[in-house]
Amino acid sequence: MAQVTKDMIISDIIAIDTNIIPILMESGMHCVGCPSAQGESLEEASMVHGIDPDDLTAKINEYLSLSK
Repeated sequence: MAQVTKDMIISDIIAIDTNIIPILMESGMHCVGCPSAQGESLEEASMVHGIDPDDLTAKINEYLSLSK
C-alpha cells in the first residue's frame, strides 16, 4: 500500500492515485493544476492555504488504505 507523507511533492502524490485530487480540492487546496504543484510539498501548500498538513496527510492515507 502506498503511503503519503507531508514532505512529498503534490504532483508525486497525485501520481500515486488521481482520486486524491478530490480530497485536496475538498480541503481547500485548489492548486492541483497550478505550477506550484510541481515543486511544492504537501506541507508547504497546506501552510499557504491554512490547512493542517497532518490532518490532510491522514485523510489521504486513510483513502489509500481503503482503496487498495
